[in-house]
Amino acid sequence: MRSLSEPSTTLLSGTSKGVQAPAVLVLEDGTAFRGRSVGAPGEVCGEACFNTSIEGYLEVLTDPSYAGQVITMTYPQIGNYGVSLDDVQRAQVFARGLVARDVCPTPSSWRSEMPLPQFLREHGIVAIEGVDTRALVRHLREKGAMGCILSTEDLDVESLRAKVQAAPALQGQNLVEGVSGAPMTPQLGAPASHSFAKPPTPKASHHVVAYDCGIKESILGSLAAAGCRVTCVPWDASAEDVLALDPDGVFLSNGPGDPEAVAATSAAAAELLGRVPVFGICLGHQMLGLAADGSAMKLSYGHRGGNHPVMNLITGQVEVTSQNHGFAIRFDSLGPLIPELSGGMAEHEDDLRVWAERGIAPVVQNERFGRIRLSHVSLNDGTLEGLEFLDAPAFCVQYHPESSPGPSDSRYLFAAFSDLMDGGADVLSVDIASDRLSGWKLGGEADHAQA
Repeated sequence: MRSLSEPSTTLLSGTSKGVQAPAVLVLEDGTAFRGRSVGAPGEVCGEACFNTSIEGYLEVLTDPSYAGQVITMTYPQIGNYGVSLDDVQRAQVFARGLVARDVCPTPSSWRSEMPLPQFLREHGIVAIEGVDTRALVRHLREKGAMGCILSTEDLDVESLRAKVQAAPALQGQNLVEGVSGAPMTPQLGAPASHSFAKPPTPKASHHVVAYDCGIKESILGSLAAAGCRVTCVPWDASAEDVLALDPDGVFLSNGPGDPEAVAATSAAAAELLGRVPVFGICLGHQMLGLAADGSAMKLSYGHRGGNHPVMNLITGQVEVTSQNHGFAIRFDSLGPLIPELSGGMAEHEDDLRVWAERGIAPVVQNERFGRIRLSHVSLNDGTLEGLEFLDAPAFCVQYHPESSPGPSDSRYLFAAFSDLMDGGADVLSVDIASDRLSGWKLGGEADHAQA
């Protein structure tokens, strides 16, 4: 990359961007994208992925589920509301790198504590802006997920391509062991900057043991808001150790990477099913699927963003969901369909949207745990998004119902878990149209509550 001329350097030095060092992103197939450094200097390898959210970049960067990944934000400008440390999901950044079209250096928000570029530099995160993110995302959608390298040090495309091709693939790696137990400062209630809209945390009525496979602080807050006192255990805790803590329920958290590499958690989940109520999200959903002897598949480019439509097949309602995963459980791997509980159908379909069209929540006969119902399905690509175990108190979803970042349509699932621990049945039959705003202080409610 050519150096800037002296007049260009002088002009840039007088702007809010300042003079930026060159940077380059190279995919494993040799496709290169040049731009400008907007974070720390350095060089990182990872899996190239993209997130379609228009906000929530700080939550994304600090979500352990993004360990090992270089994230492209598809929205054209990010950073314009700055960084509020109340929004971090763990006390460190887990993403390996950030790619953007434009990163705002001068945020405008009453909550902002620093600009995003400053946060990136302070946490040693390599980032690039000035990239045609539309072209990059189209390439990943057409060619599928692949490794990449992002560098401000080596700008030679062929050299970088050789490095990324020599880097180990993420598939098959256990990334969970590197994020489980990472430092966090869990909030028992909403942080101060959120308290204007959210009520105080209720008194705990259930003790929940949560497998920390990379759990987000907002998930801990959502469990607390549902009346749960949470004890976290590492990803490889045995079922007997968990049961010794005398839980009312067990929560299987989100986490990064290949679910089949996290064998200890899925094995523990298999022992816990039927002995205690269980709720899993994201990787936790995959752990329950594997516990039932199901199989996982690598998605072409994954689901990441805050605008993914999912149908609850039990109610027929559609939730707009927040998602972050690159693998999915195959519904047909869980067992044969039970025709009398599946609208008379006996053959599996690859595209699960057919069940949304038929208005049926089909049920399979699992050799290990009896009847399992398909409860939620992606309306984007027809993949499995939720399961309900009918012969054991357990359910799970592939997406992130804590809505941080993202919409609040799915927050009912935490209350459903509480109902399950109380011995409730049919806990997923919730009218989200009336439920999604419960617990928020709207309009003059906050002022009235303080009066």
